[in-house]
Amino acid sequence: MEKFFNVFGNPIKHSLSPKINFLFSLETGINFSYGRVLVPLEKFEEFLKCFFKSGGLGANITLPFKERAFLLCDSWTDRSLASKTVNTIKKKEDGSLLGDNTDGVGLLYDLKRLCMIHKNDRILLLGSGGASRSVIPSLLLYGCEIILVNRTFLRAKNLSNFYRDLGKIDVIPIEDLTSDLYFDLIINATSIGIHNNYVPFPINIIHSKVFCYDMFYHIGNNDTLFLSWCRKHGAINLANGIGMLVGQAAYSFFLWHNVFPSISLVLDKLEYDL
Repeated sequence: MEKFFNVFGNPIKHSLSPKINFLFSLETGINFSYGRVLVPLEKFEEFLKCFFKSGGLGANITLPFKERAFLLCDSWTDRSLASKTVNTIKKKEDGSLLGDNTDGVGLLYDLKRLCMIHKNDRILLLGSGGASRSVIPSLLLYGCEIILVNRTFLRAKNLSNFYRDLGKIDVIPIEDLTSDLYFDLIINATSIGIHNNYVPFPINIIHSKVFCYDMFYHIGNNDTLFLSWCRKHGAINLANGIGMLVGQAAYSFFLWHNVFPSISLVLDKLEYDL
């Protein structure tokens, strides 16, 4: 009986998850099918339940459904409980659904690989949506300080209050971002470049010594809109989210198959192809 898995999202057309899992399959010798599903915004719960009732064994969840996926699971890993979001679901032998979130460990893996993060770093995290919520616990537990900024101040404030017990986290209004504020690392967790074509943050946060990381990526182009903006205003150390994508996929793969694939081999292949 064929094992099948899917990634669910909206948009989903350019998702690299099927290719990554195909490469994991080749590397580990584990055979399974993996597809992508474009889900109408109002039908996520219906689509996911139908998938598992039809024999699906595991799913990845991407924007904008990670918080809704959390509510559909029967049990959760500590990582998922910390963020109240789910990007990976495993159907257990008893038919129940286990929710996990591998975004944070995937991001941390990539930042370490790139030597872009150190304990006690001061991080400016742009955005307060599901992408931010997914990674904040891992960054705080690693020992970093997080400053949140969002166009809606109250949303950022509520998110910082939610995670205050895990570590040092605060929020600042966009208009208070000035050049005298120092950050070791700036992480974009907004949909800049997907839903709009401008960067709604002041240029004075960028300088030559700051690391700039975009959790998103462009196929065939290393510079996302955010990274292009950072480069234009003087940033030198830049990275997109390809490494995070492969890292979180590897942790998802391990949850499903109990085998940990080689992140570096697949990442090298993926970057070469792109």
